[in-house]
Amino acid sequence: MSQASLSAIVQHCQKRLRPATFNDYEGAVNGLQVENSGAVAKIAAAVDASFATIQLAVAAGASLLIVHHGLFWGPSVPWTGRRHALLKLLLDHDLAVYSSHLPLDAHPQLGNNARLCAALRFRKLQPFFLEKGRPLGWQTRTSIPRDALAERLESVLGRAPVVLPGGPPRCRRIGVVTGGAGSHLATATAEGVDTFITGEGPHHTYALAEDLGLNVFYGGHYATETFGVKALAAELSRKFRVPWVFLDHPTGL
Repeated sequence: MSQASLSAIVQHCQKRLRPATFNDYEGAVNGLQVENSGAVAKIAAAVDASFATIQLAVAAGASLLIVHHGLFWGPSVPWTGRRHALLKLLLDHDLAVYSSHLPLDAHPQLGNNARLCAALRFRKLQPFFLEKGRPLGWQTRTSIPRDALAERLESVLGRAPVVLPGGPPRCRRIGVVTGGAGSHLATATAEGVDTFITGEGPHHTYALAEDLGLNVFYGGHYATETFGVKALAAELSRKFRVPWVFLDHPTGL
C-alpha cells in the first residue's frame, strides 16, 4: 500500500493555504491539530471534526482526517467523558487531524466560496465580503431570475435553499460567502450586491433583507461548506498518490 509522509502533506497544506496570513476567529487552530506516527495511507475529508466523523474515518481506514471545523474553538480541558473517548479513538487508530477554517473559505482555487461559485457556473469573480482584514468570498455580475437561481442552488447543494426575497426578482450582482454569514447582511449590501448566498442566518434577517432590498439565499451551513475539504483532499490524493474519501455527516443546518 502506498504511503505518504504526514509532515510533507502538512507542509504542502500550509504552503497552499497560508494560515499564518489569516486573522481567524479566536480559538480556531488552523493546521495540524493531532499528529499520528508519521505515515498517511488514506485521507478522509469531513466538514466537522466530531466523535461521529472520527468514527467514520476510523471505519474507512483513514490515517489523516481533513476538516473545515476543527476540534478546538476555545478551552478544551478537561479531557474527560466524551472528550477522553474522542482522544482515545484518535490515538488508538493512529489518526491525524488537519483543520483549515477561514483559509479554506477564502482560497481562490480550493476554497468553499470559489468551489461553490464554480459549481453555480459563476464567471469573472471579484473579491467580496471584507471580514477580519481581508475578503473571504466572491461576487459576480450576471443576470438570472431569482427563482432560477434558487433552482440552480438546489441542484448544486442537494437541498432547497431558504429564500428571503427582499431584493429584485432578477439577480444581477451576486455575492457568495459560505457558512454562517447571515448575520452580516449589511456588509453584503454595503459592497453593492443585490443577492447574497450564504449558509444560515437568524430569524430577524428576513425583515432586514426587506429593509436592505437584498435577496438572501440560505443554503445550509453544512451544505455550503462541503466543497473546500473535498477539493483539498482531492489535491492531496493526486500529489501524494494516496486514496481519499468524503465522510458525509450532514447536520441539516
